[in-house]
Amino acid sequence: MASEKLMPAPHILIGCTGSVASIKIPMLIECLQQLNPKPEIKVVSTQHALHFFRKEEQNVIIYTDSDEWETWSSMQDPVLHIELRKWADVMIIAPLDANTLAKIANGLCDNLLTCVVRAWDFHKPLMFAPAMNTCMYEHPITATQIDLLKKLGYKEIPCISKKLACGDTGFGAMAEVLTLVSAVEQSLSSFNKNVGNTNLPSTSQSSGL
Repeated sequence: MASEKLMPAPHILIGCTGSVASIKIPMLIECLQQLNPKPEIKVVSTQHALHFFRKEEQNVIIYTDSDEWETWSSMQDPVLHIELRKWADVMIIAPLDANTLAKIANGLCDNLLTCVVRAWDFHKPLMFAPAMNTCMYEHPITATQIDLLKKLGYKEIPCISKKLACGDTGFGAMAEVLTLVSAVEQSLSSFNKNVGNTNLPSTSQSSGL
C-alpha cells in the first residue's frame, strides 16, 4: 500500500481539434480523472475546438495558440510546445479532424497543437482518434494520411460507424470516450513496463509546467 501511495501521477496531454466530437472533451477529462493513480491532465486546443465546449468550465489547464506567444518574451523563456512535450507521459489527440490530420501527415506545425506533435518524443506514446464526416473519412487521402501516422509510430484509435451530427450515417465518428480512456490506460501501462520500472519518466517529473 505504501508503494502505491508513492507512485507519481501520470501526466496526460489531450489535444483537441475542430470536430464536433470536441463536445466530448469534458466527459473525456472527467473519465480520465477517475484513473488510479489520478493523473494530471492538460489540454491543448485549437481555436475551432473551443466552439464545442467552454474552456472556463473545465477543471484543468487548457492551452491555446495565444499561450505559446504570451509565455515567451526573451531567449531565456521556456518554449511552451517543448515544455508540454517534456511534461507529458502520453498524448492523445481526440478528436483529430481531417484538417489537423493532413497537417500532421505533411509535417506542418502552424499552431500549438501541431508544434507539440512535431516536437514529440517518440519514446512516449501518442494516440489519435480520427473524427470527421463519412465522405471525408472515406476520401482516399484520409487512409493514406492515417497509415503514414501509424508508420511513424503513432497509435490510431479507430473511428466508429453511427449517425453523425451532420445527419449522415457511416464511419467517421470518434471512438467512444471509454474506449479512449482504456487506450490511454493501456499505453501508460505498456510504456512503464518498457522503461523497466513502475515509475513514470523522469523527464516529465522534472518539467516545470
